[in-house]
Amino acid sequence: MTKQTTPNKYTSLIKRLAEIIHSARTTAVRQINKAQVLAYYEIGREIVEFEQKGKARAGYGEELIKRLSNDMTKNFGRGFSEMNLRNMRRFYLEFPVQIQQTLSVKSSGKNKFQAVSEKSSIRQTLSVEFDPQLSWSHYCELLSVEHTLARSFYEKEAVNNNWSFRELKRQINSQLFERLALSRDSSAVIKLAKRGHIIETPEDAIKDPYVLEFLNLKEENVYTESKLEQAIIDNLQKFLLEMGKGFAFVARQKRITVGNRHYYVDLVFYNRILKCTVLIDLKIDELDHSDIGQMNFYLNYFKENEKVNDENDPIGLILCAKKDEVFAKYVLGNLNNKIFASKYKLALPTEKELARKISALHLLENNK
Repeated sequence: MTKQTTPNKYTSLIKRLAEIIHSARTTAVRQINKAQVLAYYEIGREIVEFEQKGKARAGYGEELIKRLSNDMTKNFGRGFSEMNLRNMRRFYLEFPVQIQQTLSVKSSGKNKFQAVSEKSSIRQTLSVEFDPQLSWSHYCELLSVEHTLARSFYEKEAVNNNWSFRELKRQINSQLFERLALSRDSSAVIKLAKRGHIIETPEDAIKDPYVLEFLNLKEENVYTESKLEQAIIDNLQKFLLEMGKGFAFVARQKRITVGNRHYYVDLVFYNRILKCTVLIDLKIDELDHSDIGQMNFYLNYFKENEKVNDENDPIGLILCAKKDEVFAKYVLGNLNNKIFASKYKLALPTEKELARKISALHLLENNK
């Protein structure tokens, strides 16, 4: 290093070079993913068209997939298992409207909601006009979502929030869309599916229930509120993902002092979208009216002593193990402060719960 090159300048140079390399590698990975998704879509289309010519034969599709898998694996290596080829076929069949509508915008100058009808147009413009935002693994996971409203939602959220494949899988398994959808009317559900989770009011940010299976606490075991709080802190990144958009951690056991008496708020967050503080109280038992009074006290204190000029009023969320809906309706009604009570679950939904929610979702989808 020469005398003219100071350590700070050299460190700055290394930082800029690292940013260039990181950007280049990210772009390369994105382009590889895009090329892979486009190629698999085309393979799916070829399989479907070939099948249609031999559809009179029973079992023709399965026989074709098996034969293709053997031959393509020999010629091109891994990535062409029977399951993956079936996914390519499904990808072409179940995502075509969205893709073809995208193609029509620039290729023909038509209204963007008018699908391209000529197969040759799709083939010629696919690699130019269709810009997949997710990896093939993401799309395969999306194919596991049966209902189109839910699938559209998860696709939008994965893109908007840059979810990894594991994050997408976890949100699907925890029924994020179903939990949000069942607390909304039909028009709001359709908007949710088309736009993703848009937070405009405090009600938009709240879920019921919250699924906290990542805490590794067993419902049948005895645990304290302190242990629940510590488990959340130990898994803060996952808890923030479950909380949703815009949440940032501020404090735990935030002390409030009034009249020489000390009180403690379990968890304090800030939501940058709502521009307000969110106070969370943890309860391992059933929701009680005294919990509401305590949270109301916390919110009144924060409004007067912690809120700054450009912030909105704080909101409160009581996370409880059990909640009677009728009781909650009356005890939370007509309050000056925004207080919500949601249940938390320490395990992913059961098959019975999943079936009930999917049934309700299916009715919404048929009536849209």
